[in-house]
Amino acid sequence: MNRNPLGLSPHGSHDYPRGVALLQDSLLNKGTAYTEAERDALGLRGLVPARIFPMEQQAARAYGNFSRKSDPLEKYIFLTTLQQRNETLFYRLLLDHLEEMMPIIYTPTVGQACLEYGSIFRRPRGLWITIKEKGRIAEILRHWPHQGARMIVVTDGQRILGLGDLGSLGMGIPIGKLALYTACGGLHPYYCLPITLDVGTDNEHLLQDPFYIGLNQRRITGPEYESFLDEFVTATQQVFPGSVVQFEDFGGHNAFSLLAKYRDRICTFNDDIQGTAAVAVAGIISAARLRKRKLTDEKLLFLGAGEAGTGIGELFVTALREEGLSEAEARKRCWFVDSQGLVVSGRPGKLAAHKVPFAHDHPFLPDLEAAVETLKPTVLIGVAGMGKAFTESIVRRMAALNTAPVIFALSNPTSKAECTAEEAYRWTEGRAVFASGSPFGPVTMGSRTFQPGQGNNVYIFPGLGFGALASGSTRITDHMFLAAAKTLASAVTDEDLSVGRVYPSLKRIREVSLAIAVATAKHAWDSGLATLPEPADPVADLRARMFEPSYSTYA
Repeated sequence: MNRNPLGLSPHGSHDYPRGVALLQDSLLNKGTAYTEAERDALGLRGLVPARIFPMEQQAARAYGNFSRKSDPLEKYIFLTTLQQRNETLFYRLLLDHLEEMMPIIYTPTVGQACLEYGSIFRRPRGLWITIKEKGRIAEILRHWPHQGARMIVVTDGQRILGLGDLGSLGMGIPIGKLALYTACGGLHPYYCLPITLDVGTDNEHLLQDPFYIGLNQRRITGPEYESFLDEFVTATQQVFPGSVVQFEDFGGHNAFSLLAKYRDRICTFNDDIQGTAAVAVAGIISAARLRKRKLTDEKLLFLGAGEAGTGIGELFVTALREEGLSEAEARKRCWFVDSQGLVVSGRPGKLAAHKVPFAHDHPFLPDLEAAVETLKPTVLIGVAGMGKAFTESIVRRMAALNTAPVIFALSNPTSKAECTAEEAYRWTEGRAVFASGSPFGPVTMGSRTFQPGQGNNVYIFPGLGFGALASGSTRITDHMFLAAAKTLASAVTDEDLSVGRVYPSLKRIREVSLAIAVATAKHAWDSGLATLPEPADPVADLRARMFEPSYSTYA
């Protein structure tokens, strides 16, 4: 078996299941690739066709089947079905065609998959823990067949991408994230556990849907919700000691409160807040390098002051403080427009706690266009899930104010993007430095072709989580995310910048993830957070631990 972050084999050498049970174990199943000796030793004779197909031929057949499907959702169903049957082959196929398949297994297709999760449901994957199981959560966790699970991605389905409250249908998100942990970060799939906490839904359509697969009740809130989450977090550490808990797509208030409550108690992070922040700050660093500017010269204006936006702002403040600015000076470089207008200290009504540090003393402005005109930002970042919010007049004004305006349309899925790559380049006569949350294809203007970068969290969380596990870190800190952002930015080549891309090619994602894993683990070792010893050669050690999808020999 492949090595893994804990230095253990997920399965012992003599405890393989036999016969049909082996074929039904997605981590061990090889389908038609079992050798003659294995078929005799493992009771498989007669249970699989006669001809033996090595993985290369299996992958070629699977890719042919994938390619014949024209609808992205059908491609998603094909890949997830393959994952449920033969995970090794699934990851081989995914790694061999990552740029083509990542938009299928994750953004943007996963959004449509979540919307239709009940109707495309085939086999259960992961754990659904409902509010009705309160008091029994540890028992439910022990139902998971792999008691060595170490990476837990959990959602309560309240804010799935830019689609809102999807309740139990949000399970597609933790499943997709964990697939990327393995494909991009090298974490062995044995350690991956997707969980959906079903506390109900306030989505009226789902409440009226007779085929909705979750609890048919409104969301539980307040003390009962908090007690349920506290039991869940405590149970994860009891049943899976040393596990990392990644909070994913929780509603804004819960996302901030859960992170604040548990970040100093267990090894946890919120990818929507901290992962998004790291990938965005990496893009800002690369954009400054492309334009030959200092990071301290930048002024950021955000459309959206939720978990993603203020998360980016907080990490950018940390980066500027490392560059020598005071906290007050750094915060004055970040401005926010929310649904009520510019976030300022004198605005009527109570501001949410996470907005208060960015509520500057400034006259109120009613909307984004007025804020661009008055504040004259160098970087415009969209994280509000408001499709087409970066209008032609706004983008053209950014171009008038800046020789090379930075336009980051980071909302997902594609329908929620603030503008397209083609619009950003066309409205700025090709001068924009553009990145997006969902993928956009190349854009040709005259003799130049731009290849817009995708500010996808996949550049950050797989490597960071892998590094935390490899070091046995007891916490995940903001400085780890800043180290990850800087590591990602340093991986951007001059060739990338020459075509307008502020992120490295996804073809290099494993190389990038390894570098981020090492940087994360190094921080844990240096700061005293690690519980596992530092190896003599961390790069070689972590590289050797990365999962490679190849079949093991069982007999």
